[in-house]
Amino acid sequence: MVHVDLIAGARPNFMKISPIIDAIKAASGDGKAITFRLIHTGQHYDKNMSGSFFEQLGIPEPDVNLGAGGGTQAEQTAAIMIGYEKLLMESGKPDLCLVVGDVTSTMACAITAQKLHVKVAHVEAGIRSGDWSMPEEINRMVTDSITNYFFTTSEVANQNLRDAGIGGERIFYVGNTMIDTLLKHRPRFQQPEVWSELGLEDGKYLVMTLHRPANVDQEEKLKDLIQKIVDHTLDLPLVFPVHPRTKKMLQNIGISHERLHMIDPLGYLEFNYLVEKAKAVVTDSGGITEETTVMGIPCMTLRDNTERPETITQGTNELLGTDPKAIPPAMEKLFSGNWKTGKVPHLWDGQTAKRIVEILLEKL
Repeated sequence: MVHVDLIAGARPNFMKISPIIDAIKAASGDGKAITFRLIHTGQHYDKNMSGSFFEQLGIPEPDVNLGAGGGTQAEQTAAIMIGYEKLLMESGKPDLCLVVGDVTSTMACAITAQKLHVKVAHVEAGIRSGDWSMPEEINRMVTDSITNYFFTTSEVANQNLRDAGIGGERIFYVGNTMIDTLLKHRPRFQQPEVWSELGLEDGKYLVMTLHRPANVDQEEKLKDLIQKIVDHTLDLPLVFPVHPRTKKMLQNIGISHERLHMIDPLGYLEFNYLVEKAKAVVTDSGGITEETTVMGIPCMTLRDNTERPETITQGTNELLGTDPKAIPPAMEKLFSGNWKTGKVPHLWDGQTAKRIVEILLEKL
């Protein structure tokens, strides 16, 4: 019997792990000898991560919650490592620790597992932004330096790993589990209350999300960014689910406009309903650029770099940078009908988790 610990610490992690849980259950149902233990590190507490989130995505309640909580980067890392080490020492070690993405939990549990001689698999391995100022980039690099099995989303990620001296026999190009989740739940997207409240119509509004420090930590820059977006979106409504980090800053700058609708964060099914029917999305999130690429929605990324270049080279995403001056020409391109159509990257087909589990059964 193969025992796997599935590690998640933040909302996007659960979206990536959900299809792996489904695939393990399916394999087990077919008589394959594999079981899992779902471990929530407690890295992020989010009211939208309550029962309704797990219910929406069909995720079982975690078997263990390490309760790491907030604090500084070091405090969080230490709390997760202490909690996971204690769990492994007291309740026995699995055959594999599977981590996803690039949050603190990913790195902390990978280190803890390896020090106790538990093999590590990294889902979404090999992605790089080249920006060491982002904590996520450090997390990715450290995790990939001590991983046994690398599951990748793109050929670019494969090459990054090969360039780091990792042998091809440990790299498995499987696709994107985030897209497994998207495709599974796409028929179930739910119209949020804001749809009727604002009188929204298909293709006649934009969605915006902002949360990265480079965009939201300086009041004047944030105000300028939002003002430029409002000024160049013609007469269309701009729907802005506000991240808690951004909310604090917005309270200080006092920006408002009749077309700018700042709302509370939405559930997964409601948010993606809005994205799928939007004219375009303006964001600084990496995951959203993958979802817009699959849904064929124009996407503008307000960052200077991206760890998901395939969303630009193949998909519907364009990297604008963080200078507000880049917004007017991008909006002109959108409204003149000249935005690229893009295509869905290879293996982003909803079968990634199944491929991962098949490989784990073969290797373990």
